[in-house]
Amino acid sequence: MRILYKSNDELKLQREAGLVAAEILDAVCDAARPGVSTFELDLVARKGIERHRVTSAFLGYAPGGKPPYPGVLCTSRNEVIVHGIPRKSDILVEGDIIGIDFGIFKHGFCADTARTVMVGNVSADRRKLVETAQQALEQAIRLCTPGHRLGDVGAAIQTCVESRGFSVVRQFVGHGTGKSMHEDPQVPNFGTPDSGKRMKPGLVIAVEPMVNAGAPDVEELDDEWTAVTRDRSMSAHFEHTIAITEQGPWVLTRPSSTPGDPGKP
Repeated sequence: MRILYKSNDELKLQREAGLVAAEILDAVCDAARPGVSTFELDLVARKGIERHRVTSAFLGYAPGGKPPYPGVLCTSRNEVIVHGIPRKSDILVEGDIIGIDFGIFKHGFCADTARTVMVGNVSADRRKLVETAQQALEQAIRLCTPGHRLGDVGAAIQTCVESRGFSVVRQFVGHGTGKSMHEDPQVPNFGTPDSGKRMKPGLVIAVEPMVNAGAPDVEELDDEWTAVTRDRSMSAHFEHTIAITEQGPWVLTRPSSTPGDPGKP
């Protein structure tokens, strides 16, 4: 494991990337309404990328021999956990939940962020799932301080999720991020308190709970990207890029956050 700690100047640059990512994702989430296709959502994000003159972190990404990813967003609707490909045929309907994952590079640094949007009026069960995933991320953020360990972060997510009757996906995890989208260390959404790497100032991690209404098992579809719940239960996903500072967590992809203050969701 080789962790690349960032200087204060580098954190400021990565913060600029985070603000742009947040602004573009705001526009995409606002556009997520019944009758809109996920392809149209991708077009909103592409226009934002062009306007800000930044680079997509997702478009053309091809790890481990996978086909190059064709979108700038991952649009993961209902039973899709992550990596849903935007398509003209994938139309949002009232009551859907859709995870929208987005990443860019600016000044050579990556910002990676995701939200699950409730489309129109959703059922109480789906609302509870989405709110639980968001609450799990908020509990994890509060522990992103010098001295805490990565196991503390994972344990907080797991406890929050499982206490509400849901499950945490284990096949996909969070990660360090910086000049590459995926850097060391891995940041699981499960774990044991007081275990794992101790966090230090300058570490930047993308924490991203993926929460299933049913079992945690994953199935990958034939496109080699789309990951769905094996039991086809609903899934929700939230993510922020977080810097560990001397003062505490700095959520780089949340405009209201400052060093030591996570800000309001």
